[in-house]
Amino acid sequence: MSDAACFHCGEPIPRGVDFFIRIESTPRALCCRGCQAVAQAIVDNGLADYYKNRTQLPQRGHELLPAELEQLRLYDHPQIQKSFVLESGAHLKQAVLILEGITCAACVWLNERHLLQLPGVKSVQVNYGSHRARVSWDEREINLSRILAEIQLLGYQAHPYNAQSAAALREKRHKKDLRRLAIAGISAAQVMMFAVALYAGAWYGMEAGTAGLLRWASLTLTLPVMFYAAQPFYSAAGSALRSRHLNMDVPVVIALVSAFVGSVYNTLLGAGHVYFDAISMFTLFLLGTRLLEQNARERSVEAAENLLKLAPAMATRVSDAGQQCVPVLELIPGDRLLVKPGEAFPADGTVESGASAVDEALLTGESRPVAKLVGSGVIAGSINLDSPLTMIVTGIGEHTVLASIVRMLDHALAEKPRLAQLADRVSGYFTWALLGVTLLVGLAWWAVEADRAFEIVLALLVVTCPCALSLAAPAALAAAGSHLLRRGVLITRGHALETLAQVTRVVFDKTGTLTVGKPVLQATQALAELDAARCLQLAASLEQASEHPLAQPFLACVKPTELLPVSDARNELGRGVSGDVEGRRYYIGRTELAGHVTQSSTDSGMTQVWLADESRLLARFELADALRNDAKALVDMLKARGMKLSILSGDDPATVRHIGDQLGIDDCRGGLKPADKLAALQAMQAAGEVVMMLGDGVNDAPVLAAAQVSLAMGGGTQVARATSDIVLLSERLPEVGHALNVSRLAMSIMRQNFAWAIAYNLIAVPVAALGLVSPWLAAIGMSASSLIVVVNALRLR
Repeated sequence: MSDAACFHCGEPIPRGVDFFIRIESTPRALCCRGCQAVAQAIVDNGLADYYKNRTQLPQRGHELLPAELEQLRLYDHPQIQKSFVLESGAHLKQAVLILEGITCAACVWLNERHLLQLPGVKSVQVNYGSHRARVSWDEREINLSRILAEIQLLGYQAHPYNAQSAAALREKRHKKDLRRLAIAGISAAQVMMFAVALYAGAWYGMEAGTAGLLRWASLTLTLPVMFYAAQPFYSAAGSALRSRHLNMDVPVVIALVSAFVGSVYNTLLGAGHVYFDAISMFTLFLLGTRLLEQNARERSVEAAENLLKLAPAMATRVSDAGQQCVPVLELIPGDRLLVKPGEAFPADGTVESGASAVDEALLTGESRPVAKLVGSGVIAGSINLDSPLTMIVTGIGEHTVLASIVRMLDHALAEKPRLAQLADRVSGYFTWALLGVTLLVGLAWWAVEADRAFEIVLALLVVTCPCALSLAAPAALAAAGSHLLRRGVLITRGHALETLAQVTRVVFDKTGTLTVGKPVLQATQALAELDAARCLQLAASLEQASEHPLAQPFLACVKPTELLPVSDARNELGRGVSGDVEGRRYYIGRTELAGHVTQSSTDSGMTQVWLADESRLLARFELADALRNDAKALVDMLKARGMKLSILSGDDPATVRHIGDQLGIDDCRGGLKPADKLAALQAMQAAGEVVMMLGDGVNDAPVLAAAQVSLAMGGGTQVARATSDIVLLSERLPEVGHALNVSRLAMSIMRQNFAWAIAYNLIAVPVAALGLVSPWLAAIGMSASSLIVVVNALRLR
């Protein structure tokens, strides 16, 4: 083997191998034909800046063999794509892939740029934290197998995302982190015992041979810490230096390496201080703090991914041939499934027959079972509790509610709020300032007391590690997002929490937001000798022939077995329904009926429907879109916080006014078109208001998109959910008030974390610079500051 390393992957180049590529007129040696092909593709596509910006080396590229290509082509099969490919438009498909081998931001940049240059690839988003790539392509121009092959040629492995494989990768990384932490902990415990003996020997006296033995024992126990446990710090610092910027790992590595080299030198001399205790403790505390932070950051991702694990792998399909147990991957929309008590629903669908209660707690946060009747929608992953149900499949794979939740969460994780971006910039500047101050302090002590210069510089580097500053915002955001998701509130945009804390006005749509979105019979008034029950029975019987939305409230109040037969039923446009019942002609409607003039007053917010025969009015029915049971509680909660409230609705102004009076909202505007709603919202914003909009319909989408922060009801339209910043999965309105509380607490905790990190460093820097802190004490101080930040953030959980 030669000493030369491959320019692309960093592997040693075997002797006699002669592969090169010319970059900016400079020949670069490569280890194999695969790396040559990858490097040539990068240069030919104008992506040579990848080699300047990358912070870690990729896996070795290789040429794809025919067998591998054939295996990748399997992913083009429609039956296989059903489980993970979403059709987002005509001939437009979208898939989520797991990328293995991502080591730094340059890897993300390379994959995104390279794939976007392929004909037919419309968009690529790679999430560095989760290693998930969301790719959209036109199937007429390119196949998924070609995309996977291009990724593999770059030296990365791509395969369709599923929650189980992602959890397995995360578990593997978690175990490795725990091993490093355990090694650092065991070493720190043993080395500290030797350190106590050395400190006592320095004070009371100790034989040189004994002191030397303790130093060598400490060195031996510190080797696994330096060369295994601390490896993540070296990788991150090397990545930063290769990309020509500093991160918080750079001073960490400088402190570790300098302390180790100095301690080894003094051990060889047999005199002087050794800092093996500080090295072990520093590494232990730093690894522990970062593990806590990583767990908090991943909690929101795991909460959503755990939902995907709820869907079973097998389903009971019902056909003319009987019942058959089939894989969920084989299901198609329209299939009839039998779901027994205790089983999870394998797909989204509607109930065809049966009645039962369903547990949707893990999906929506609703702790009480939800009744499901014929026609009710069911969600994949929810659990049937009481009775068998037969369902019709409407969505599978990427077309389920569960998959849409993960897609929205991906979008949120890809964004960083303003405070988090500020923290990243400040920690970068702080690192430069720290190194500058450390250099000046070292020179000053070298001039004053050279023997102590090294110890003081080391303590200063350790005690001022900017970990707490960098963790201040991410730890709080992750904990808040995880907490809200468990309450049925899904944050879909990175800025939502920060903006939510600043809201001064809340704007509601009426229908489907403050109300249930369906008319309900409120009152029945008999006007002749027939009693109210008989009038309701006649009305429901007539409405059997109507498809008007106002027919459903009558049919819901009368059992199907009590409906009377109707002959010669007629739907009269704009007037109502007429028909013969038991030999007599009856009419039901809202306008002129059989010569009787009726007036539908909406002063009370009610819709009036009349029942008549050929000679007289028999009854008056009042219907209204009922308020949600918890709407008043939310309004009272918001008013107690001093929020300004408005209702902007397209419904009749009198009806909107009636709803406003019931809730105690003064600013109620009805009869608005989507453009009118948008103009009203923009006028509020122009007056300096920070507006949160709550809506659920297609007509609310423009206003949801224009508001500073928007919330869509979980049962609303797909368009409304796609344009909102927050989705209320549980549809429990008081959770909106809770989300406002959590957002304000999250911002408060972030400010506390920033204040603590800044105050700590303002105190620690001069104290360490004056030589009042030893390196081991500095390690405890640094770790304690980071731990305080993380534990403070975990209060949000």
